Amino acid sequence: MSGKGRVSAVSIELSSEERSELEGLLRRRKTAQGLARRAGIVLLAADGLQNKDIAARLGTDPNTVSKWRRRYAERRCDGLYDEPRPGTPRKIGDDAIAETIRLTLEETPPDATHWSLRSMARATGYAPSTIHRIWKAFGLQPHRSETFKLSTDPLFVEKVRDIVGLYLAPPDRALVLCVDEKSQIQALDRTQPLLPMRPGQPERRSHDYTRHGTTSLFAALDTATGKVIGKCYARHRSSEFLKFLREIEAGVPSDLDVHLVMDNYATHKTQKVRNWLAKRPHWHVHLTPTSASWINQVERFFADLTERQIRRGVHRSTAELEADIHSYIDTVNANPKPFRWTKSADDILAAINRFCLRTIETAQAQVTQTSESGH
Repeated sequence: MSGKGRVSAVSIELSSEERSELEGLLRRRKTAQGLARRAGIVLLAADGLQNKDIAARLGTDPNTVSKWRRRYAERRCDGLYDEPRPGTPRKIGDDAIAETIRLTLEETPPDATHWSLRSMARATGYAPSTIHRIWKAFGLQPHRSETFKLSTDPLFVEKVRDIVGLYLAPPDRALVLCVDEKSQIQALDRTQPLLPMRPGQPERRSHDYTRHGTTSLFAALDTATGKVIGKCYARHRSSEFLKFLREIEAGVPSDLDVHLVMDNYATHKTQKVRNWLAKRPHWHVHLTPTSASWINQVERFFADLTERQIRRGVHRSTAELEADIHSYIDTVNANPKPFRWTKSADDILAAINRFCLRTIETAQAQVTQTSESGH
């Protein structure tokens, strides 16, 4: 029986000018997300990557990669832009859309920190629905704001490579444990009874609450199995951390090396803790970079615990709170699932480098704009 042969991917070769143009589209913060992704597809294709590898790296479909790869090969950069679609002709021209986008990105209304649909509609004279379509087409969401913090740790690169190496290629006959504490967890009870969910209406609760004390959870996540060792204490001092290390020691085989991934918090580096670790040469400490808690996998466990058990829980005492926490840990350990770490150290560092470059470009643009407005 005969079958169709596999069609090879279109080869992409770029001149230095074409590569610069594509890299500019990828870096420029005003570029629409879809266009930036298409530029990224072409650049990776020019580097020799296959469609399936490009799709996996960019989180898209191989057919999509093949489409834009072919479009670029046929029409170069013009092929990356959306073609006109059938339907009613647009009443707003490209220049008007570009001006709306410029206003959104570069200016703010006189009476607010960011644009709303109605304030932009008043400023441009278009209907709010028109503004909504423009913003949606270019991935603009002025109402949203996110936070970020870049680590200033001088050993950031070395620590990232060390810890990610543990995750992706753990040593033989060794246990890798991500350790940290979730401190000051409040036992909260609402001031009025909770109204349960019913058809057409979500669960409702009063916005105010009564505090019934706090507890601190120390946890160690086994990166290989997903199992958790957890213990609650009334306080989170160095003495409690030392007790928790003894809990870990009692729960792990003595013939295995133990690799602890943890931050440089004060309770983790007192002399008593150092002396205790020094007496156990098969225990190895790997410190996370400052302001980089995302690299410690136990933080993902803490996030799940908060979302599934604590945030909407009702606890009239710390004993009730601790019972629910330990019950959640028992449930996790009954059917453990490790978190799958996918990014290599090189991928992480490259992403941070791109973010730093965008940050620098933004800061320079702001300085230039301030200087020009001053003149």
